[in-house]
Amino acid sequence: MKGVRAQVLIRLLVAPVVAALAVLLAGAPGAHAETGVSEIGAALRESPVYVDPAASGLLSRSDADALADKIEDAGEPVFVAVLPAGYPTENLFQNLRTETGITGLYGVRLGDRFDARADSSVLSRQGVHNLVTAVQGAGDPKAQLNDFVDDALRSVRGSAPSSWDSGGGSAPTGALITAGAVVVLGGAGVYAVSRRSRHRREAEQRAALERLRVVVDEDITAFGEELDRLDFHPAEPGADDAMRADYERALDAYEQAKTYMTDARKPEDVRAVTQAVEDGRFSLAQLAARREGRPLPERRPPCFFDPRHGPSVADATWTPPGGTTRRVPVCAADQARLSDGRDPMIREVDTEYGRRPYWDAGPAYGPWAGGYFGGGILPGLLVGTMLGGMMAGPAYGAGYGTGYGDFGGYEGGDVSGGDFDPGDFGGGFGGGDFGGGGDFGGGF
Repeated sequence: MKGVRAQVLIRLLVAPVVAALAVLLAGAPGAHAETGVSEIGAALRESPVYVDPAASGLLSRSDADALADKIEDAGEPVFVAVLPAGYPTENLFQNLRTETGITGLYGVRLGDRFDARADSSVLSRQGVHNLVTAVQGAGDPKAQLNDFVDDALRSVRGSAPSSWDSGGGSAPTGALITAGAVVVLGGAGVYAVSRRSRHRREAEQRAALERLRVVVDEDITAFGEELDRLDFHPAEPGADDAMRADYERALDAYEQAKTYMTDARKPEDVRAVTQAVEDGRFSLAQLAARREGRPLPERRPPCFFDPRHGPSVADATWTPPGGTTRRVPVCAADQARLSDGRDPMIREVDTEYGRRPYWDAGPAYGPWAGGYFGGGILPGLLVGTMLGGMMAGPAYGAGYGTGYGDFGGYEGGDVSGGDFDPGDFGGGFGGGDFGGGGDFGGGF
């Protein structure tokens, strides 16, 4: 990251002088050379926050650095650009997303107005609309952008681009000296650029991932045993194309889960693993129904008490010890236990305090549960639990990068156009209507 910081520092030092020289040469005092979208995109590939020189009065360098630190520490694909009021708005979001080339959520403060867009794989249109609406009342740019980022880090899916971690080498010493001399001669101010060390956070993430690995390996092993017990052979008498397709999807999900877990580098990566396992279990349930001549099962979330129990069959009323009553999806066996007044079979995991239910085992289990329980139902299930309380607080998104608004997906953060749907970003600013989080079409 030192190379990036040095390069950014050089641009910050040199840009005001270059702009001033351009004005003098053009013979037009007070004129401002508009920053191109390509330059903004290049800056966002290196750091999540960009403040245009002409908009520096809206957000100070120290505040911009603090905001960038928050996003980078969370490891989420959230981008913020602060631009002057007169900046052209036509197709701004779409052009910015194209130039950046990174799947993510983009927020733009333009003068005293604010709006956002996102790739649908990162956050739904309604999710973006909710984020923008929530911060529209904050007139102060610093407060508004911090509120936006805090809310966004709890909601988005995906991961930060690797370009934030690499800067392509250190800047030449001569360039730094030259830049410093130019700034002194030009009378430009110097901003201090600082970043907190990530070593402690990275160590915490590695430790959390290793704890998760034990639980996820148990899940994958249990799923593999289900495949074996099914004892299905594609060529067996009575097998048809639909059965073979179900079986193939289940096998693919099993292999995907193993691959995703091997490639996992931080706790949030586990979402893809448990989502694959859940997809595979549903395929097995469909196959079993076809073989037995039963109606195909409804797609439901897994059993809340232990996803290894398979897809739920109903919602049941349950009151945890010392907690509030809520409706949770349950398998047939746990439904019978609750009906008989007995305790359900709860998934427990190892913690420093001994074996505990997964919802009382710490924030690292958020991604694990999120992969199983999609569609935004998880917060309601976890009300009053340790995990639920952590997910409801602003520190949760910053700590483990796992949103709770919508768990249905794993894309985001790739330096690629593969997930880019112009419909998410299209429509520009609706002829200048910059408010309302959707008044100008797309991306909410």
